[in-house]
Amino acid sequence: MEVTKLEHACQVLREGDARLVLDPGGFTRSVDATGVVAVVVTHEHPDHVTPDQVRRILDANPDAVVIGPEGVRAALADADIAVDVVTDGDHRTVGPFSLDFHGTRHQLIHSSVPIVDNTGVLVDGRLFHPGDSYTDPGVPVELLAAPVGAPWLKVAEMMDYVAALAPTRAFPIHEATLSDVGYQAHTARLREAVEPHGSLVVLRPGESLTF
Repeated sequence: MEVTKLEHACQVLREGDARLVLDPGGFTRSVDATGVVAVVVTHEHPDHVTPDQVRRILDANPDAVVIGPEGVRAALADADIAVDVVTDGDHRTVGPFSLDFHGTRHQLIHSSVPIVDNTGVLVDGRLFHPGDSYTDPGVPVELLAAPVGAPWLKVAEMMDYVAALAPTRAFPIHEATLSDVGYQAHTARLREAVEPHGSLVVLRPGESLTF
């Protein structure tokens, strides 16, 4: 399997000719991909999903399904985009991809900011994308898409989360709110949390990793 990291939280996974798009939001380039069998969205915030991004993918891949928690369904309803609603403990098989969903809530930003639905996805029991959360899928993680910058993220908590999951490999995501200097600093701390038990692979937007 291959994962290509795009800007911020968006990733495109490829298995043979089939592709799975994760979190195509407004901080990401226009996602142009063929062979897409599903779009998985962890939560409704626009840096993770926009109607325009999803419609662009569906226009090119009319048989693709959109999967996400209830908040995503509500966010895309006005655009007449159907969503297969999932929550913690649900499972879906789409094309060659096996999807297990974990978690229910977005990490706290501030007491004044409503907490929205957030459901992370474990793909083929190997790659875990937690969305905006510190969700533990409860199984060994081979490859973790690890958020490194966000209004809700504290570096100490991020390091504790990654150290507890102990993934075999990780790569940083969710970096659009950071300057280049901040990204380097946060990624260095992520590396410290990963390397006692695994390795960190830094992917710039457009770069891919085969695993």
